[in-house]
Amino acid sequence: MIKAGIIGGAGYTAGELLRLLINHPEVEISFIHSTSNAGNPVASVHSSLFGECDLAFSAEYDLGAIDVLFLCSAHGQSSTFLSENSIPEGLRIVDLAQDFRDESQGFVYGLPELNRERTRSAERVANPGCFATAIQLTLLPLAAKGLLSSEVHITAITGSTGAGVKPSATTHFSWRAGNISTYKSFEHQHLKEIGRNIRLLQPEFDHDLNFVPLRGDFTRGILASVYTECPLTAEEATKLYNDYYADAAFTFVSEQNIDLKQVVNSNKALIHVEKHGSKLHIVSVIDNLLKGASGQAVQNMNLMFGLDEKCGLRLKGSAF
Repeated sequence: MIKAGIIGGAGYTAGELLRLLINHPEVEISFIHSTSNAGNPVASVHSSLFGECDLAFSAEYDLGAIDVLFLCSAHGQSSTFLSENSIPEGLRIVDLAQDFRDESQGFVYGLPELNRERTRSAERVANPGCFATAIQLTLLPLAAKGLLSSEVHITAITGSTGAGVKPSATTHFSWRAGNISTYKSFEHQHLKEIGRNIRLLQPEFDHDLNFVPLRGDFTRGILASVYTECPLTAEEATKLYNDYYADAAFTFVSEQNIDLKQVVNSNKALIHVEKHGSKLHIVSVIDNLLKGASGQAVQNMNLMFGLDEKCGLRLKGSAF
């Protein structure tokens, strides 16, 4: 059994990670660290695990007793944790924050559709951002063929869980319900990792990625709508995307229009491609807490340990 530890166990991503690891046939959870909840039952915070998990949060952790460590704390705290702790040789680490998405300190950027083989041999993996995952999946096939020849226009909407478990003025129910708003237009932090990886595939790309994020009045999921100039016909574009994702474990190209309920509560990503005049319109949908966070973290762990990529992740979308 793979022995796993979690740092920062009280947030949304940790809760989803626990749900997956508890039911993973090859994993045993050794500790769930949370300073603020030390001693409390895990189910007292993650109430959906009541009856499934009798573990308690711990203030202590033994990095020498585990095989894989998941860092689920807030952005900026992962680098602090690594600087303050001695990391045993051979310990595999999956960071769910944004600290190492530039591949510093030996981390590999953990988007399997881009870096599957590198992830297999990695000891440290930086999990991608949720918006970054949804958006990159719409652009990777084009970039891989050098077909991004003009600026890219992106509108993507996310659920309230994307803002984390700590309440804020734009996440509480009375503001969010029946409401929609833009934020961080053209300057969202995930643009950095998106641009970096697009240019790794297509070094000559020097156009703008025009990204307008939206806050939705639902709890989970991301829908990204992307369009750009493209010389391919509709048939050629569909074939390009099908070929690129032919071996992907969780990313599928649909001939029909797609919607969030097809993927929420699953680790799937769905892509739909249409041609309108000279423009190619690509839509993607993911669950921001699963394929956009904890599910992808488990997918990366499976790759790192030589397991079936889908192990513990055969989840059905909510659909209705």
